[in-house]
This record gives sequence, structure tokens and C-alpha cells, in this order.
Amino acid sequence: MENKKTILSGIQATGNLTLGNYLGAIQNWIKMQDEYDCYYMIADLHSLTVRNDPEILRQRAMQVLATYVAAGLDPDKNTFFLQSHVEAHTKLSWVLNCYTYMGELNRMTQFKDKSAKHADNINSGLFTYPVLMAADILVYNADLVPVGEDQRQHLEITRDIAERFNGIYGETFVIPEAYIGEQGARIMGLQDPTAKMSKSTTNLNDVIFLKDSPDEIRKKLKKAVTDSENCVRYDKENKPGVSNLMTIYGLIEGKSMQEIEKEFAGKGYGDFKNSTAEVIVKKLQPFQERYNELLQNQDTLKAIYEKGAKKAQERANPIVNEVYRKIGLII
Repeated sequence: MENKKTILSGIQATGNLTLGNYLGAIQNWIKMQDEYDCYYMIADLHSLTVRNDPEILRQRAMQVLATYVAAGLDPDKNTFFLQSHVEAHTKLSWVLNCYTYMGELNRMTQFKDKSAKHADNINSGLFTYPVLMAADILVYNADLVPVGEDQRQHLEITRDIAERFNGIYGETFVIPEAYIGEQGARIMGLQDPTAKMSKSTTNLNDVIFLKDSPDEIRKKLKKAVTDSENCVRYDKENKPGVSNLMTIYGLIEGKSMQEIEKEFAGKGYGDFKNSTAEVIVKKLQPFQERYNELLQNQDTLKAIYEKGAKKAQERANPIVNEVYRKIGLII
């Protein structure tokens, strides 16, 4: 384990995870679990920037953990934990707030986007969200962080904060790099293929949730936006809808865009959509069976997150103590 690079990632405990989360993130994580020392958190503290029903928030945290395990991430090879169970995150976050500039946070595009969506609740947590994210990463001295393009800005401010602190107090934090999978980093919406598939969407036909039934998946694929050409051809700029479906099909079946074009040559969008729906249904069936089994056995999930929190604390506490000592706090 000592020779392995450390990876930190997490998903908020809000909404239902989507096929985009699975193909764009989790499927890549499965490939990483033997090569890296992986820490995966359920980011329940980040979820508090919007108002939640407390019981639903707790349920969703367990659902996210069940999703990780059911998707094929081995609890013996990966460290799973609830962000709120490792106090080092918030202890480091306050310190880093004092080394982060208002101008840097003002430039965060996600703050602007989320403020527009939640105009009645533009809270300071939403504004300082990137600092807590920086603490999430730096408290483990993570070498790599799996990020999509929409999270790159948050990783950049993390690097800036770490370099600033190191410049003042000497080498303390590892400067993290982005880890982006070769494929599937952005699965787009079925109704709006120019925007990323999002678990927070209000248009349920735009997204495939991992818990969707086979019939729900088939209905959503039939309604998926394409174009008038009726030709299965990859052209992301001019045919975003079809190209998105081809990406999904290719990731699941392990086929290139050229192979998919050849497979569906002379066939229309109806055949292609039906085939895509069926490969999704087949892909999600074993996942859904394991997921439901885990949720019916909460003791198994509890044992996983308690073990993970203990390991995460053992990793994070010495780093926080070093930071506190360097800035002059008594530990």
C-alpha cells in the first residue's frame, strides 16, 4: 500500500445516482482499485448547502454506499466512509478558509450556477464549498482526484491553496493532479445532449437512474433526442443526441464508434435506441440485485463505513496535526 498513489473522490448524498455517474466515474474506479490506494467518501457535509429532509439525507447516504459496493468496488480494496464521520475534514477546512482569497471564490462558476438555481438560499456554505473540497483532498495528501471537466476549477483552487500554504510553511501538502478516465467522463442528457446527465435534473426523461426499472429505461430511450438524418453516425457537434447514445452503447459493449456505425449501418434510430436500451437493462440487472440485497442488510453497510472512517481518520489526523503545529496551534 505504501508504494501506491492515493486517490480521493466522493459523491454527494443527494439525488439518485445515474448511468452517467456509473459510466463516467464508478466504472473507472473499479479499474483503479488494484493499482491505487483509494478513498471514497459520501460527501454528506457538501449536501448541506441545500435544504434536505434529514431522514431522506440519511437514506441517500446509505444508498450511495450500497451503490459503490453493488457496482463492483471491493470494501477490502477501497476505503469507504461518510465525510461527516471524519472530523479532520472540517478542522482543516477552517484553516484553509484563512488561506483562500475572496476573489478566488468569486470566480467559481459552480457558485454562480448554483446560486441561480437556489436564489432563495445563497448561503456562505455554497460560497466556501471549494475550500471544504480542498480540505477533503489535502487532508489525505491525495496524489490524484478523478474529476470531470465541471470540477477542474475546484481542483485548480485546491492546488493554489496547497501551493500557497507550502510556500509559507514549507512542504506540507502533496499537490494533487487530475485523474480523468479515457472515456465516459461526460455522459450527456437524453433530452438535452448538450448538457451533462445530472442526478439533480427536474426532467426525469433526461436521465437514466441506476434504480430505473427495465420498462422505465426503454421508455426514456424511445424519447431520447436524436435528429432527422436517421443514420447512426458519430458526430458530436452536429449529432449530439445520437453521439451520446453511441458513447453509452460503446462504453457498455466495449465497442468503438466505428464498430457501432458498422453494426447499425442501414438501420434506423428505432433499432438503435432499442438495442441501446437492452444493453443498459442487461448491464444494470446484476447491479440492481446486489444493491437491493445490501439495503436490506444495513449492518453490512454500517460495518463498511465504520471500518472506512477509522482508516480515514488514521490517515488524516497526522496531516491535520502537522498543519496545526506549523500555524502555531497547540496540539
